[in-house]
Amino acid sequence: MAASTSAREEILARIRAARPDGTVPVPRDYRTAPAGNQVAAPADAELLELLVDRLVDYRATVRRCAPQELPEALADLLGEVPTVVVPGQAPEEWLSTYLGRIRRDGDPEPLTVADLDAPGVAVVTGCAVAIAQTGTLLLDGGPDQGRRLLSLVPDHHLCVVHAAQVVGGVPEALARLADPTRPITLVSGPSATSDIELDRVEGVHGPRRLDVLVVTG
Repeated sequence: MAASTSAREEILARIRAARPDGTVPVPRDYRTAPAGNQVAAPADAELLELLVDRLVDYRATVRRCAPQELPEALADLLGEVPTVVVPGQAPEEWLSTYLGRIRRDGDPEPLTVADLDAPGVAVVTGCAVAIAQTGTLLLDGGPDQGRRLLSLVPDHHLCVVHAAQVVGGVPEALARLADPTRPITLVSGPSATSDIELDRVEGVHGPRRLDVLVVTG
């Protein structure tokens, strides 16, 4: 035991000796916009096309609609889903034409894992920002997104993305976040994994089905 302790102290002493004495400067000049001539406006048609292309490639279902068509489009995508969960502060008009059961998280109590994992439950959320280049939706717990649990447990996630929320790359997306200290959920298609033989399995770590409704105009 003494020899083991001595070796440990020797290793720690070497680490301490190798560490710098003062504060180490950390560069903070991160890239905050696309490089070169890839600059595009947030609602640029090419960005929307790129986002849709990436999402479809990840096996998400994507549909577009005008703002006034949002309730009908949501109801159509949900189809015969019997129960829909929404964050407590999600707009009421979203599901104004949906005929099934609506459960608001936190009304009156937060929904449990068992509630969210029940058969036939889908969740509808918004997003904070969407990245066209990677086909990624960022959820940061905003009013129309709610707790991370909502988008991770149900088997079916439907996400509403407004055209103005779409940006080109990751640096722009992070700069858009209202509070960068919030926990962030990154969604790039339905949850999926594969084994060493590349057999794809969906729904292991999150929703098996992802629908994205892109609201244009």
